[in-house]
Order: sequence, then structure tokens, then C-alpha cells
Amino acid sequence: MSEITPTYPPATWRLLDTGWQDGPTNMAVDEALMESVRAGTSPPTLRFYGWQPACLSLGHAQKAAVVDWQACTTAGWDVVRRPTGGRAILHVDELTYSVTAPESEPRLRGGVLDSYLRLSDALARGLVLLGLAPERAPGPTHARAEQGPVCFDDPSHYEITVAGRKLIGSAQARKRGTVLQHGTLPLYGDITRILHALIGVTGGPSALHRVATTLEESAGRRIPYPNAVAALRQGFAEALNLTFVEDTLTTAETTRAREIRTEKYAAGHWTRRV
Repeated sequence: MSEITPTYPPATWRLLDTGWQDGPTNMAVDEALMESVRAGTSPPTLRFYGWQPACLSLGHAQKAAVVDWQACTTAGWDVVRRPTGGRAILHVDELTYSVTAPESEPRLRGGVLDSYLRLSDALARGLVLLGLAPERAPGPTHARAEQGPVCFDDPSHYEITVAGRKLIGSAQARKRGTVLQHGTLPLYGDITRILHALIGVTGGPSALHRVATTLEESAGRRIPYPNAVAALRQGFAEALNLTFVEDTLTTAETTRAREIRTEKYAAGHWTRRV
């Protein structure tokens, strides 16, 4: 992809690196950030995080029947339902980013695909800084074919690929004037492990491996979590004309995230609701 020339007015966003937490906590924090940004008590926020233990996440409207619950229990993997759309992802050995900002923010203004395109500039720039040659999946030109349950078996509009294989998958939610977009960058490991967590997937490991990849495989070397964070942070800064202020969750955000975790993301009625 070509070099990005910032065309946005300069802005300052908050930067969080909340480290490794379980799936329900991670999703509750993202929702708590949406609430605080909507209320105006927190500025637009770029967050980085990881997952411990590994966690299978389902899209907001994805059917829970695709999950092999016994296999997940045996493997020690959490299962959670995201507030965003899309299909299943196994979060393990990865870096996840989330962006939370008002819809009126110039970098997120317009429809879902408009903001996807802008944020993909930042993600791609971060990968360039790591020595990769990323490409963007094309935008909508026709109706998409029916898709399977695995997020990484096919890049969605404007998602990031390297050598034709999907490397970053993202999903978005909009609620009461606030946007949450989060996405996953697999750092290393077997990208096909997700197949053990799902029922009725066609194709098998070799088919998934042909269309999906990890950062280690794409770069030809293992890139640690902190290095990947630093590159994506710089990518967002350069592509979107941003300055970041490093911070931590507020006390109110932490308290609210604990409430949301208990009431929603750690509750079976939410995870199995579809």
C-alpha cells in the first residue's frame, strides 16, 4: 500500500494497554469505554489488549449452535459473545486493538464501511512499519457469497491481507452516537486451532491455512506483543494525524466494566442467546 498522507485535523486520543484478561472482562471493558465516551467523561480511546485464557468469541448475532462446548471446556477456552458483528474468532497468541469514539469524529464519520476504510489505513501503516507489504480487501461491488462460521476464512470489505491471506480481522458496533471497532492481529501459533472449537466447519485446516495467516508467518520472524503495540500505535498516529496520551482506565470505567461482566458477558443467557 502507498504511503499515507494525513488529511485530518490534528487530534489527541487516549491510549490504553490493559494487558491480558479473560474474554468476559475484555468485552465488558470495551462496552464500558463506549459508555464513558458517549457520556463525554472520556476522550476517544485506542486500546490494546490480549486474552488469558484463550477465548472463542462469537459475533453479536452469530448462532451459539456453531460452538463445540465440550471441546472448548476440555481445552480450557472461554466462550464469549462480542457486542460487535462478524463471525467466530479464537483469541490466542494475539494482539487485539479497539477504537472507541463519537460518530462525529472525522476519522469515523459516515457509515460503517467509510470508517472501516479509514481505520484500515492505520492498521496497514503499522504493518508497513514492521516490514510487511499489506493490502486491503476490496470494497463492496456485489453481494457476498454465503460465509461459514470462521472469521478468518475470508476477508471482509477493507480488511488487511498479506500475500492474499487475511491477517487482521475487525468488527464494529454503533450505539447512540458512539462507535466501537475492535480487531485481532494473530501474532503466532496455529491459525487453524479454532476448528477444534466449532461444529460443522467445511474445508478443514489446510483450507483455512491457505486463506489466513499470522504476523510471525507473514514477517518471517516472531514479533513480541510490545513491538506490535508500538508499531500499530505509530501507524494510527501517522495515518490518522493523532497524538496519544498514555493512560489507564478510570475508577468509574473499571467499576462499570465489572458490573457489565457479571450482568452480561460472563452470563450464559447472553452468550447463548441466539
